[in-house]
Amino acid sequence: MAVVGFTKLQEIFRKSASLDIHKGHAKEVTDIVEQKLYDMLTIAQKNAKYNGRDVIWVADMPITKGFEETVEIFKKLEAEIDAKDVAQTLSFYPPVLSLEIELENKLPEIAGALLVTLAKTMKAIDPADRAVDHELISKAHKVLNITM
Repeated sequence: MAVVGFTKLQEIFRKSASLDIHKGHAKEVTDIVEQKLYDMLTIAQKNAKYNGRDVIWVADMPITKGFEETVEIFKKLEAEIDAKDVAQTLSFYPPVLSLEIELENKLPEIAGALLVTLAKTMKAIDPADRAVDHELISKAHKVLNITM
């Protein structure tokens, strides 16, 4: 189960960056987003432990001002992601500390913002092309690995 289905992924890419994604590239994109979400939770876990807690709070998440703005962009798209899909996806990764309910409720928005970030990164790399291909995904993934 992916963090988001293909139809929703297609909608987010079109609305946020005017990109067309084909079904054959959906898993590659969702795998990147899922890994980045888990990476964020891993850092949040370190922050929670540093502060002597065994529960991860929203404040522990490594969210920058720019990322907060991207969350707002995702919200304006009105493209909801199911919290159950996010939770199920994360169940395939090594466990992290427990999450506070507020953070659990925000995970779909964070996942959506990661999708928007990936789409906008692809568009910035190649503004003239509307089609998503493996090479573009790979380049955008490298940028996210450097910056996130």
